[in-house]
Amino acid sequence: MERWRGIDSVPSGWGRSVVTIGVFDGVHRGHRQLIARAVAVAEERGLHSTVVTFDPHPAELVRPGSHPAALTTLERRADLVAELGADAFCVIPFTAELARMEPAEFAHEILVDTLHTAVVVVGTNFTFGYKAVGDLDTLRELGSRFGFQVEGLDLMSGAGVTFSSTYIRSCIDAGDMEAAAAALGRPHRVDGVVVHGDKRGRELGFPTANVSCAEHTAIPADGVYAGWFTIGDRRLPAAISVGSNPTFSGRVRTVEAFVLDVHEDFYGHEVGVEFAHRLRGMERYDGIEPLIAQMNKDVERTRELLG
Repeated sequence: MERWRGIDSVPSGWGRSVVTIGVFDGVHRGHRQLIARAVAVAEERGLHSTVVTFDPHPAELVRPGSHPAALTTLERRADLVAELGADAFCVIPFTAELARMEPAEFAHEILVDTLHTAVVVVGTNFTFGYKAVGDLDTLRELGSRFGFQVEGLDLMSGAGVTFSSTYIRSCIDAGDMEAAAAALGRPHRVDGVVVHGDKRGRELGFPTANVSCAEHTAIPADGVYAGWFTIGDRRLPAAISVGSNPTFSGRVRTVEAFVLDVHEDFYGHEVGVEFAHRLRGMERYDGIEPLIAQMNKDVERTRELLG
C-alpha cells in the first residue's frame, strides 16, 4: 500500500481512483465497512482505492485544546487500512487553510485535480468544507458538476448502538473493554515505547513493562486488565495495570504490563498493549502482602480469561 503525507506527495501518474474520506480514528467496524466498499468498487472497475484521512484531528484546529482521545496512532491506522486491501493511504495535514476551503474548492482541488476521483464512498453523516457546511447532498451535486459518483452508506450499528469513535471512547473511559472490542472488531490497543519506571514490580516479583504512550492516547479507566502484549510479530498474554499505584502514593498515571511466563528485557522497544477484560478497579492496600496476594489472583484470572 502506498502511504502519502500531503497532496503534493500523490504521484503525478496516479490513475483514477475510488476514494473514501474521514478521520478513521480506530478504524472501527463502521470505518471498515466504508473502506471495504471503496476497495470492492475499485476492484470492480479496475481502479485504485484511496483512503484519505487528516492529521491532526480537525477538532484540535477548530477548537484548540479539544483534541479527542486517540484510539490509534497514525501509523497503526495506516497498518489497519492496509490489512483491508486499500491501494493508498493519504494523510492530509489539517491546517487553517484547509479548514477555510469551501466544499467546491475541496472537491475540485483534492478530489478531482489531485486524486482523479471516479467514485467517493462516505457515510451518510459525512460533512466537509468551511464550518462543515457541505454534506452528502452537497457532495453529490459537486460530483455531477465535476464528474465523479458518490455512494453514501448508512452507519453501522449493533445491539442498539451506532458504532462511532465517540461511542468507543466512552466505553474505554468506563473500562468496558468488551463493548469497545465489539465496536472496534478487535481489542482496544495502545502503542508506545517501554521506558524505565520505579522497578517496584520487579521487587514484588511481578516485573512490568512500563509503556510510555503518545499524547492524547485513549487509555482505559484506572484498574487491572487481562490482555495482550505485542512486540514484533509476537502476541503474549499479560496482566495490565493502569493507574498511579495508590498503595505507594503514586501520582503519575502509568500503563504497566506484566507479561506472563516471559522473562525478557523490553526496554526501548516499541510495543502494543491490548485490553481484553477489566478485572477490577484500582485499589489501595494496607501493606505489601495483601497487594502481592491480589496480584497473584489477577494473574490467575488473566490465565483463565485468555485461555
